[in-house]
Amino acid sequence: MTTFSAFVYIYQRYDHFWLMRMAVIDTRTKRWGIAWLALAAALALHILDEVLTDFLPFYNSIIRSLRATFAWTPFPTFTFTEWIAGLVVGTVLLFLLSPLVFSGYRFLRPVSYFLGILMVVNGFGHIGASIYLGSFAPGFFSSPLLILSGTALLATTYGTRRCKPLDRNGVLPQKSGRK
Repeated sequence: MTTFSAFVYIYQRYDHFWLMRMAVIDTRTKRWGIAWLALAAALALHILDEVLTDFLPFYNSIIRSLRATFAWTPFPTFTFTEWIAGLVVGTVLLFLLSPLVFSGYRFLRPVSYFLGILMVVNGFGHIGASIYLGSFAPGFFSSPLLILSGTALLATTYGTRRCKPLDRNGVLPQKSGRK
């Protein structure tokens, strides 16, 4: 079996695998997928930053003081286990959805807008808290990365507004019309 025929066999056998189809994906959709993965990686680093700088006690104390002043405060307090489990599950879900983003599934565009805005606001929130406190707030060091990746996700998601998703065979749909 020659190298070329082995490649053809692998391509025909594993055609459903998303990495094999990346070559036919529109450049804008590929950029969207890269920005999605960058945001997921930035979020993972931000979670690590928050764990290492004791963000949870800081957050819970702020929420308790808000509840003492305003009883209607809707923000919950967390134990470490439920907090870290929720963040890890969310981050793993982002990584698991990345093949669908690379394939250009449109239902993830509103999710991308939401995540991009949320991460930019989160990043500026950590920076604003640091300015207010006069020292580095927990999660400060990874905040610029969140802002950059969130902005990149917003920009690339906007750039894909006219892209078409791949069909189930992994092929970009052809333009219909007269020849």
